[in-house]
Amino acid sequence: MTDTNAAPTTPHNTPIDPRLLEILVCPLTKGPLRYDRERGELVSVKAGLAYPIRDGIPIMLADEARCLEP
Repeated sequence: MTDTNAAPTTPHNTPIDPRLLEILVCPLTKGPLRYDRERGELVSVKAGLAYPIRDGIPIMLADEARCLEP
């Protein structure tokens, strides 16, 4: 049985505060982010970037983001 109230986790099983996920926006577009649990990233479709999450901390720097394929 899984705990449905458990915090989301990155691939390294580091918990992410769900409240943080609710308030974060893309630093470039100020648009919404989609949490990709499998890759451990926050995705901004509008900016075409995926921001990494390291040790449970979103790295919200465009220089650190992965470009999404068109």
